[in-house]
Amino acid sequence: MNYETILFDVNNGVATLTLNRPDVYNAFNEQLSSDVNDALKKTAKDKSIRVLIITGAGKAFCSGQDLKSISGSKNRSLSESLYKRYNPMIKAIRNLPIPVVCKLNGVAAGAGCSLALACDLIYASENASLIEVFVNVGLVLDSGSSYFLPRLIGSARAFELATLGSKVSAQQAADWGMINKVVKLEELDTEVNKVADYYSTAPTKAIGLMKKMLNKSFSSDLDTMLEYEAFCQEIAGRSEDYHEGVTAFVEKRKANFTGR
Repeated sequence: MNYETILFDVNNGVATLTLNRPDVYNAFNEQLSSDVNDALKKTAKDKSIRVLIITGAGKAFCSGQDLKSISGSKNRSLSESLYKRYNPMIKAIRNLPIPVVCKLNGVAAGAGCSLALACDLIYASENASLIEVFVNVGLVLDSGSSYFLPRLIGSARAFELATLGSKVSAQQAADWGMINKVVKLEELDTEVNKVADYYSTAPTKAIGLMKKMLNKSFSSDLDTMLEYEAFCQEIAGRSEDYHEGVTAFVEKRKANFTGR
């Protein structure tokens, strides 16, 4: 699939979306956000895709909004930009019924940080970092960071990162629970491919349901979640993957999950 500002390919159930504006550290302009949103829509429609990897070309993951591209705009509505460009992107990632893995190859700043935090898993190179730069230009958190940060690291640290604009190294982010794993840069592709290969042959329907359950738990009480677990378990129990899993267990072999 040909895009102007991203690379997007699908291979054996694994889709890879690469932000491809390395000369500006993959900063978002209107074309980039449009391309990303289109690729996410295609991912949602393509039932052969069982895991999505999001990464950046060059040295950075994503440096956030390209401020130079909007510097000449007068009376620009930032809320309109969020409603049309960024919010749909974050919602699409959270609503995809498949795992989304962030391959954090470098700095993730501003909306780029939000994009990384929206993913289900973050594997980072040791030279990567995250920074909420909004305060440096007199703006507030957006693209979901005000939602993700306090849930991941607590309100005190979230306030610190938001209001001081502090950069967090990959290792510190891992220690705080913001990301899953830190590896050497030369090992990043191998580690991400390992987890992608696992998800590409895993029981995708069950994993998609668990993603919905975990999302729902943030705004639910125990009784609600017990009911929702029963609802989702009924769906999972009627899947082909469940019957394959049980059969494989009885026959003492590895299950051949198809994601259905």
